[in-house]
Amino acid sequence: MTKDAVLLQELRSLKEELSAARQAPSAPSEDRTSASNGNAAPVGKPEVTADQRQLHGDLHEFMDEITKLIEDAEKNVLTHSTASVIGAMIVGILIGRFLGRH
Repeated sequence: MTKDAVLLQELRSLKEELSAARQAPSAPSEDRTSASNGNAAPVGKPEVTADQRQLHGDLHEFMDEITKLIEDAEKNVLTHSTASVIGAMIVGILIGRFLGRH
């Protein structure tokens, strides 16, 4: 169960980082000197495309669903602990038998 708690905490921190990155104002671009030829070349923050925004939204939804799935699994295991242990034993036995044949 501690691994689930660590995973859940990690997912929450990633979610918070994504939210903070979305809400943070973009910093003004700075002029930097190219090391190779000494010419000043403005280096700015690349434009965020619609595809990237969609990807961030999809990742945010995915993390929400994974977090919800883990929380639901924890609740089910806590409420049906005996059935969960028996089910895990049966699955372990079946996997052992399948791997033992090959």
